[in-house]
Amino acid sequence: MRAFLRSRSVWLTLVALLLIVIVLALMSPAPTLPRGSGEPMKSIVYHEYGTADVLRFEQTEKPLPNDNQVLIKVRAASVNPLDWHYMRGTPYLMRVAGTGLRKPNDPRLGADVAGVVEAVGKNVTDFKPGDEVFGTSGGAFAEYAPASKVALKPANITFEQAAAVPIAGLTALQGLRDSGHLRAGQRVLINGASGGVGTFAVQIAKTYGADVTGVCSTRNVEMVRSLGADHVIDYTKEDFTASEQRYDLIFDTVGNRSLSEVRRVMVPKGIYVGIGGGGPDAGSVIGPMWGPVKMLLYSPFVDQQFGTFLAKVSKEDLAVLAHLMGTGKVTPVIDRAFPLSETPAAIRYLEAGHARGKVIVTVGD
Repeated sequence: MRAFLRSRSVWLTLVALLLIVIVLALMSPAPTLPRGSGEPMKSIVYHEYGTADVLRFEQTEKPLPNDNQVLIKVRAASVNPLDWHYMRGTPYLMRVAGTGLRKPNDPRLGADVAGVVEAVGKNVTDFKPGDEVFGTSGGAFAEYAPASKVALKPANITFEQAAAVPIAGLTALQGLRDSGHLRAGQRVLINGASGGVGTFAVQIAKTYGADVTGVCSTRNVEMVRSLGADHVIDYTKEDFTASEQRYDLIFDTVGNRSLSEVRRVMVPKGIYVGIGGGGPDAGSVIGPMWGPVKMLLYSPFVDQQFGTFLAKVSKEDLAVLAHLMGTGKVTPVIDRAFPLSETPAAIRYLEAGHARGKVIVTVGD
């Protein structure tokens, strides 16, 4: 029996690694760089992999939108772990999957964007020049950025707040709703409740009528409570895995506890959704993707469901987040903002791992 289980584990590991390569290939398709307008703009670019020291604040060519895009005059962008993965070219499987083996194929950086529509492609009918929008773009750390997945910015939300939303907000929404199958009345624990994704997860879980417990450090307890958390655990004083409480769903943005530890505080048919783990130096080959491999190997032998996912950029879900912000049910939390020229400092600050909410890059007026 043990030999069978070992054999099964080996095959599952190989299958998982193959899935990782496929997922990374989907995440990192061969870039299609936008056509240039011939006009200058300022942007952040990188021509080699490395730390934030490889980033350059340079004059580049203002892009043109393709037929299905809008061109955004950027007012704000935000920093995500995704940015440092692209910047560093880690995990290395990303390079094999399409980002470029020796150097980046696409010198642009930045995904979350908010600003004013400057121009629209010929197939775009739902937006017009002058609209205030937010969404995702290739090359958001720039004065202008093309985008196809955007939504109208609520009037009660600033550009900085709107730029904080796309990647983190979609991750929280889809992780809780689609992977966690969250329902009203359930008990949900959010590990890393004060971070970029965690602050959205606390608020979104409350809109579903969940009983929410947030885990954070001492300095963030009151902030997490102000977001609506019913209970807050200070991890410097209390180990949530030793609690007598049992949770229907654990939404883990940190990944700093073993699966066997978190299983102790889950109901028999509970769900664990892991969406993060490790900093910029955690594993250069497959990096944070080792977590999904472990969950795939672990799940067949326990009653609970362990899994992870990658957020899908969806115009429909951006509209859902816009509605939640417009009605005051979700308010983005911003730690601090940096001007475009100081984007390297913004990334270094996020990499340090102590940001409360989101780190913003401001652009223009």
